[in-house]
Amino acid sequence: MKAYTPATLILFALAGTSCGGRQPVEINPKNQPLGPRWNATLSTPASLSGALQIGGQGWMAADEKNSGETRVQAEIANAAPGGAHPWHIHRGQCGSDQGIVGPTDSYKPLKVEGNGRATSTATLPIPLPRTGTFFVNVHASTANMGTIVACGNLAPPAR
Repeated sequence: MKAYTPATLILFALAGTSCGGRQPVEINPKNQPLGPRWNATLSTPASLSGALQIGGQGWMAADEKNSGETRVQAEIANAAPGGAHPWHIHRGQCGSDQGIVGPTDSYKPLKVEGNGRATSTATLPIPLPRTGTFFVNVHASTANMGTIVACGNLAPPAR
């Protein structure tokens, strides 16, 4: 029987723990890559702090099949199950609205599932903006469009 030195045993231990045992990384081809898109982190405005704590993310990117269109998405979490929240991409920044980007009927409401999460994607008939300031707005309901329950400024893609 062969005897191993302590250094050899350590090498075997390191080799054994550095390989395997972890789940492989899966790449979802339907996910929009982060690099070429505008990204936002959504949160409840300070004026509603304590009453709501909705968070999430949003993005805006060129449509991969049609460069004359822009795809946009909003995702929220920790919302009341069963709720429906209208949302839009706006010009400007949170608290400084300069109008909705694209036709309002392109945006389908965020429909909150039992786990408090909702996702909605829209395609806008405009090319992806290259400059400017934009943000994602999530409204309380169609009956209460004046109350913003989540907002996030979109950061431009890295150039």
